[in-house]
Amino acid sequence: MPEVPAWLDLPALLDPMVWLVVLPFVWATLAFVLGPGRGAWAALIGLGVQLGLALALARTMLANGAQGIGLGNAAAKHAIGGWGAPLGIDLAADGLSAAMLILTQAVALPLAFYARSYFRSDDPAGAWFWPLTGFLIAGLNALFVSTDLFNLYVTLELVGLASVGIVAAGGGARQVAAALRYLFVSLVGSGAYLLGVALLYASYGTVSIDTLTPLIATEAPRLVWLAAALMLLGLLLKTALFPFHFWLPPAHASATAPVSALLSALVVKASFYLILRLWIGPFAPLLPVAAAWLAALLGTMAILWGSYRAIRAVKLKRLIAYSTVAQLGYLFLIFPLLSQPAAVQAAVMQVFAHGLAKAGMFAAAGVMIRATGRDTVAGLAGTVDHLPLALFAFALAGVTLMGLPPSAGFLAKWQIIEAALARGYWAIAVVALAGGLLASVYVFRVLRQAFLMPNHGAEPEPLAAVPRMLAWSAFALAAASVLLGLRGVELMRLIGAGP
Repeated sequence: MPEVPAWLDLPALLDPMVWLVVLPFVWATLAFVLGPGRGAWAALIGLGVQLGLALALARTMLANGAQGIGLGNAAAKHAIGGWGAPLGIDLAADGLSAAMLILTQAVALPLAFYARSYFRSDDPAGAWFWPLTGFLIAGLNALFVSTDLFNLYVTLELVGLASVGIVAAGGGARQVAAALRYLFVSLVGSGAYLLGVALLYASYGTVSIDTLTPLIATEAPRLVWLAAALMLLGLLLKTALFPFHFWLPPAHASATAPVSALLSALVVKASFYLILRLWIGPFAPLLPVAAAWLAALLGTMAILWGSYRAIRAVKLKRLIAYSTVAQLGYLFLIFPLLSQPAAVQAAVMQVFAHGLAKAGMFAAAGVMIRATGRDTVAGLAGTVDHLPLALFAFALAGVTLMGLPPSAGFLAKWQIIEAALARGYWAIAVVALAGGLLASVYVFRVLRQAFLMPNHGAEPEPLAAVPRMLAWSAFALAAASVLLGLRGVELMRLIGAGP
């Protein structure tokens, strides 16, 4: 029998990895063709199918005992068009990739329900939300299954440009200014990353992560050291780690609530994922212990500075944006602990905890702002009787950010502290505990204000009607961040203890 062409191979056509990349492009294009403000149902159906595909991929990996980290022996691989690396493009997924794919779809689906109720038919901010979100999700999914450094650059650019587009949507002066700053940072970060990729290709003639990993050694040429520095600096800028965080609060605070939730929960995690992938992969021989401690020091500064600015913030969404700066700091506390198997698991649990909780918190804030007409903490006075579900969602998300049991945030911080104490690194444990206490200050500041009566006992102003779906979507995300703490075993099994 003649050989079946690769593009007609049924198992290949049914590969979840392929459809997780293709499907968002399909419904994003459909939404674009339908016109401004259209495409919500296509997005909801597509995201529902994508969540099922991501869960199916993870379930298959667990059933085959293929959990762990490492693209070299990834449990799932696909050569696009039948042409694998180095001539073609390979897709691959290990436990880390599968976990990030699940988080992306699990956050995006409730936010799609939220956005469908949030944007009015004549709202210019929602005119192109659906196609841009589709391209953003496609870029994220492609990033998590890409295996070579140049394709990762392409996906980073797609994610960055789509993010800038949805921040600028609406055309307000604040949105455009924040989007331009975001665009500048995105281009600088991507440019530094691409220059590093070019230097690596000049040195080794390949951009495949699998091929580069055994080639790069401590005795590598200076060009390789320069390439690693450029790529990591570019990614740190995109991740908004202190002191590269200057662009994040304006972008996240000025965007609409669904956009803020997407950016904070997912987009900044993509560049961290790539940092972690490179740190434990090809760049491992080039990164001394001092580099790991520098990352932890910057993470500590992010926790302290971000928490301080959140405590002092006047506007509600800026408070939440600075909280993101602080919570990202925890992810970089793990780098001196990477010799401990639980360190990567702690980072992934923190990514999940923060992603779900921060999406829920921004969604809850959107409800409060829509109801009160004001984006200030002071404007929340007297809202507890009128917005109980939104405030409860905010409180649940706060439980996760503070690291209280039984939330996923508690598991993440517990694993960081346990790994730190196992190595005798008391400073990291103290920072993790202090960060939780600082988070409680700004969370309870918002909740306390909601219970106060405005103007020394005067009757509160009437609140605008808000669709119930907004509060329920926020509650679903925040509750998931807490309930994950009760069912985190499967996620830990998926990550495994691979190198």
